[in-house]
Amino acid sequence: MWKGRFQQEASDLLKSYGQSVTTDWRLFREDIRGSIAHARALAAAGLLTPGEFLQIESGLRGIEAEIAAGTFAFSEDLEDVHMNIEAELTRRIGPAGAKLHSARSRNDQVALDFRLHLRGNCGEIRAGIRRLQRALVELGSRHASAVLPGYTHLQRAQPVLFAHHLLAYVEMLDRDAGRIADCAGRMDAMPLGSGAIAGSTLVLDRESVARELGFSRVTTNSMDAVADRDFACELLAALAILGMHISRLSEDIILWASAEFGFLELSDRHTTGSSLMPQKKNPDIAELARGKTGRLYGNLIALLTTMKGLPLTYNRDMQEDKEGVFDSVDTVRDTLAIFAEMISAAHLREDRALAAASDPLLLATDLADRLVEGGVPFRKAHEIIGGLVALAAGRGVPLNQLDSADFLAASPVLTPSVVRANFELQSALTARKATGAPSPENVARELARWSRQLS
Repeated sequence: MWKGRFQQEASDLLKSYGQSVTTDWRLFREDIRGSIAHARALAAAGLLTPGEFLQIESGLRGIEAEIAAGTFAFSEDLEDVHMNIEAELTRRIGPAGAKLHSARSRNDQVALDFRLHLRGNCGEIRAGIRRLQRALVELGSRHASAVLPGYTHLQRAQPVLFAHHLLAYVEMLDRDAGRIADCAGRMDAMPLGSGAIAGSTLVLDRESVARELGFSRVTTNSMDAVADRDFACELLAALAILGMHISRLSEDIILWASAEFGFLELSDRHTTGSSLMPQKKNPDIAELARGKTGRLYGNLIALLTTMKGLPLTYNRDMQEDKEGVFDSVDTVRDTLAIFAEMISAAHLREDRALAAASDPLLLATDLADRLVEGGVPFRKAHEIIGGLVALAAGRGVPLNQLDSADFLAASPVLTPSVVRANFELQSALTARKATGAPSPENVARELARWSRQLS
């Protein structure tokens, strides 16, 4: 493609080292779609005859079908998917194929293909997020009244409804879906027509090409258009945050599925065994997802590092933009799919969860609230209840099993009826009715809202 300037054949090592077709071949649909739109603009500008346009379109459709069928032979000598397609088109249809690259550079061509491809990926990822959200809502709905301990510092803190815990992840995932949508919105500017750096003296109707390709607008600075990889960095950042959320969910699943917790039963279809220990049932999906999050972080840092020192406009370093992005997209897409399936098949052991949530210590803060209702300043109430907790621990009895005299000695507010009512678990949950709190009424309303929103 540049043989007119060079007198020697490129080194075989250069060809091998510089090729990207083993990675970017997956852009073939976008490359062909963009090339057809570009050819139509060339024809509209009188740079192709109608017959030449039809030859190009037909030839590209044939190549697309062969690549999709797996029968097309890519050559590393031609570097990338773009040159492989163009060279084969020219071989098949002759001079008309050689006209296709008029008013176009590989710089704006690859910027177009990459944006088109990732914009489609954004839609797939958002659909995967929605499926996982639905699975979480459905699992919560199947166990709508189940209670388990909420934890801080991995210590039992306060009782919550199981569905409320799951809905926390639904909220996280919704922010992820919003970030992905924002990414897609910022990708929605067509760079084709920017050329290598400064456009072309062969002026085409960029707005018409943008409409054909489904873009809402065109880029307005040719240098930025070909140098920009913000959209890829932003998508990697959104995927890294999404991976972090799934990793946190993974940790809860791993803990809940352990014998020590025993809250969650995972399907045999979504667990593995041990090559040595016949009793094992391992939550490998959650462990793998937790591990793959490191790859998502690494791909983000790699691209940010690649881009941080590049002068305008295009530099060959930018060829390294795709492999990490493709890996992150594939990783997240696969993780969302298997998680939705695993969550759908999971089952909460409500008796185990309830037994753990029935620990009277989980309602110690509620007891302090009773003192506040009786006029005791909260810091003093905290101190009083802390003393009662220490007293119960010293005697080796549950907090609610202290003598009535012990409670009254701590504060006259803590009468037997107040203490007895305080340690009724369902009443304690019902009282948590502020917006966002896990009362049964609130949680039922949130489950219904998310069911409608995700249907």
